[in-house]
Amino acid sequence: MSQSPYRWVIVVAGGLLGCVAFGAMFSLPVFLRSIAQDTGWSITGVSSAMTIAFVTMAVGSIAWGSLSDRLGPRIVVLAGSILLAAGLALASRTRSLLAFQLLFGLLIGASTSAIFAPMMACVTGWFETRRSLAVSLVSAGMGMAPMTMSPLAAWLVTHQSWRASMLIIAALVAAVMIPVSFLVRRPPALESHAAAKAAQPDSAPAMTRGEALRSPQFLILMITNFFCCAAHSGPIFHTVSYAVTCGIPLMLAVSIYSVEGLAGLGGRVAFGLLGDRFGAKRVLVIGLLVQAFGTLAYLMARELATFYTVAAMFGFIYAGVMPLYSVIARENFPLPMMGMVIGGMAMAGGLGMSTGPVVGGMIYDAYNSYSWLFITCFCLGIGAFLIGMTFKPFPKKPPVLAPA
Repeated sequence: MSQSPYRWVIVVAGGLLGCVAFGAMFSLPVFLRSIAQDTGWSITGVSSAMTIAFVTMAVGSIAWGSLSDRLGPRIVVLAGSILLAAGLALASRTRSLLAFQLLFGLLIGASTSAIFAPMMACVTGWFETRRSLAVSLVSAGMGMAPMTMSPLAAWLVTHQSWRASMLIIAALVAAVMIPVSFLVRRPPALESHAAAKAAQPDSAPAMTRGEALRSPQFLILMITNFFCCAAHSGPIFHTVSYAVTCGIPLMLAVSIYSVEGLAGLGGRVAFGLLGDRFGAKRVLVIGLLVQAFGTLAYLMARELATFYTVAAMFGFIYAGVMPLYSVIARENFPLPMMGMVIGGMAMAGGLGMSTGPVVGGMIYDAYNSYSWLFITCFCLGIGAFLIGMTFKPFPKKPPVLAPA
């Protein structure tokens, strides 16, 4: 079956939308100390806004994903783009910690969840071959945020107040994401009911949405993703702050984040190619084990060169494993419910990500050190590896023999 060349436009659009959206959301770690110093709010208090954002993103993922199954991805990502710009603008004007936590946490979390699951589901529907690579390229676009949006945020907050910096990022979100949203189209396989039925993967029997959500395959993917994201969220969010506590200036600390993001680009492409060749599940499980040990390596980081080395290794692994969840979902569940399934996994991942900012902030406020954060994340990473090992694909349907 021939595939439309427009599928690569979907890949580019998804990568760009994800880059700007996640870059805007992850500007908070860059602004973290500036916000705390300007307002007097605690590191834990400001970090809690990110935790609320991750929880909101988790809850919103399955809702936005299910809505994209029904209405198509374009209207969902457009709504998310508008909401993200508005949320950043409003959060930049707040004068109380509670208002900032609610505005940033609820609006930015909800809007970001409108991008990830719908776009991942959309891309998996456009590709029958080279699917792991395509999904990984979209994820790579999202991974460009540390090399583009984070340095921009650091430069802005060095020359402007954090409020003005956040407002400028809100304007950038509106200028880029809203026009790009109109490039997004529903996969051709869903254009007709008959084609949608044909999109059922060979590895899974026909199933209802309720059966899919209750299946062991779905539950294991969710739990694995939760532990996986809980393991890397703390190191991701607190890398800049941790480096500053080690005496590294802010702009150089942000460059560590950029090295992590650059390595993540390579990891996404490499894991995508490996997933196409050796199977997404096998590559995912190996990656989860290596990721667990990668978190421990941050305990050795004190100088800039060591930070670069650890960040490159950690970024390569954690970024590489993440797209494989969507590939495994597409191999096991029908295309017409991809938004719901990937949204459910994103919900679990968002809940996992929500643990890192606040737990890391609490650990630092209590011990004036991040050491116990990395040890805790190592244990969570081992848990993800062990749970992922238990995943078994749906039994393949027996072949239909042609009549003699």
